[in-house]
Amino acid sequence: MLRIALPLLALTALLAGCGQTADLKPKPGHVLPVAPLGRSTQPTAEDLLKTGPQAAPERSIELRKKSEDREDDPYDLPPAG
Repeated sequence: MLRIALPLLALTALLAGCGQTADLKPKPGHVLPVAPLGRSTQPTAEDLLKTGPQAAPERSIELRKKSEDREDDPYDLPPAG
C-alpha cells in the first residue's frame, strides 16, 4: 500500500507546485466587460482581480493591553418574567 501511496503523494505535490505565470486573457470569442459608467478606459483583467477596501477592509481593532472594568450597559436588562 505504501509503495503506491508514496509516489502518488509525490506526484500530487509536484502538480500542486505548478502554477500559471502567463498574463490572464479572456477565452477566445469572449471580451472583457465594458468600461464602467464615468470611466474612459476599459479595466484590464488584473484591475478586475484587485480587491477593493470593502472586500478586504483593514483591521482597526485595538487590542487591550491590560484588564479594564466595563462601563455600565443600560441595555443589559434582566429577563422579563
